Amino acid sequence: MRKLFGDRNFYRRVLMVAIPIMVQNGITNFVSMLDNIMVGQIGTEQMSGVSIVNQLIFVYNVSIFGAISGAGILGAQFYGNNDHKGLRDTFRFKCMICLLICLLGTGILIGFGKPLIGLYLQGDAGAGDAAMAMAYGKDYLWIMLLGLLPFTVVQIYASTLRETSETIKPMIAGMIAVVVNMSFNYLLIFGKAGFPALGVRGAAIATVMARFTECIFIVAWTHRHSDRNYFIQGAYRSFRIPKHLAGQILRKGTPLLVNELLWASGMAFLVQCYSIRGLSVVAGMNISSTLSNVFNVVFMALGSAVSIMVGQLLGGGKMEEAKVTAYRLITFSVLSCIVVGLIMVGLAPLFPKIYNTSDEVRSLATAFIMIAGLYIPVHAFMNATYFTLRSGGKTVITFLFDSVFVWVVSIPLAYMLSRFTSLDIRLLYLTVCMADLMKCVIGFILVKKGVWLNKIVTDGQEQ
Repeated sequence: MRKLFGDRNFYRRVLMVAIPIMVQNGITNFVSMLDNIMVGQIGTEQMSGVSIVNQLIFVYNVSIFGAISGAGILGAQFYGNNDHKGLRDTFRFKCMICLLICLLGTGILIGFGKPLIGLYLQGDAGAGDAAMAMAYGKDYLWIMLLGLLPFTVVQIYASTLRETSETIKPMIAGMIAVVVNMSFNYLLIFGKAGFPALGVRGAAIATVMARFTECIFIVAWTHRHSDRNYFIQGAYRSFRIPKHLAGQILRKGTPLLVNELLWASGMAFLVQCYSIRGLSVVAGMNISSTLSNVFNVVFMALGSAVSIMVGQLLGGGKMEEAKVTAYRLITFSVLSCIVVGLIMVGLAPLFPKIYNTSDEVRSLATAFIMIAGLYIPVHAFMNATYFTLRSGGKTVITFLFDSVFVWVVSIPLAYMLSRFTSLDIRLLYLTVCMADLMKCVIGFILVKKGVWLNKIVTDGQEQ
């Protein structure tokens, strides 16, 4: 029991790391929820078009997270080892790889945006409904492309700051962006206070404005406080990175990048499988995921706490303390999400009523929310074990544990059930979710064996 539960000081340290991340992501997702609700007041087709585009942009966003993760593993350990030059080099690597992904992602969405949206409109919706959803989706996408670059820059800076345990300023930047987004959503979607009523285009413009605001704040603060943020001192004088470090980041980071890309595209493909059952399913999934994203920040933030706290301990060579810390964080994450899941189940019949949509969509959304609420402790366990394995550099194992499982198990299951059976969509969704229980068993075994207990950085020489 002492391995699973810490004292008051332990949980104080955990919450000091997790709460700012939780607040930042929670507020961002809460405003996204308000954005979604506002668009949902216009109509089902508008809501569906926006949700499809956001599914595509989600793949891009997660690819950026994957690109910074490999360098982030080393960055947290460099900071724990008091090696500022090493942290600076990981920052430079993030800049180069993320800007490359930004160019590629923008090009793909410009060139293939319409056919990608069309993949989600092949169900039993009427031709007119599908055409309207496509038109709204394209309008939304072209504007949202402008926000990819500032989003990328924010992730580069914020992730490095968090690796130094500076979580407050990224949270403040996110809160400022939220206020901008929420305010202009209201003004531009509905045409209030003399602004034009732009509908889905207004929602996209507000989001892009918020992205640029957040970017300007966090970049300006980091450079103005370079006396605290040593990694930024001279960061742009050169982009030369020691070959051995670049190779190490690529060895650790490439599986993570590929993993995140395959996982996110897998999630998008799963939604596409569900969308075969009609536009109502797309709308119901959108409502469910909107609420789920708000509550998922709990286990996501605690996963980040695992990555930071355990990574720093491993970098300092404190193996036994790292092991106990991981066990306690996994336990805390699961217990917290049991409470969170119960709250979601309670909200399931109420939340869909906010939307201006059909009774069928509301009924589907209620069922999807209840299933998501019941399974959030399972996702919490999987997420915490994933970040534990990743903190010790076991990126190939996490690649197999995460994205390979999605493509080998979850997607074939969803594909066959959606296309070759008449199974009710609610039971179909539940069945696919239940497959993740196998990952819990695998994660438990790997963490217990301690294969992740590795120090992967050397003692720093130049500070």
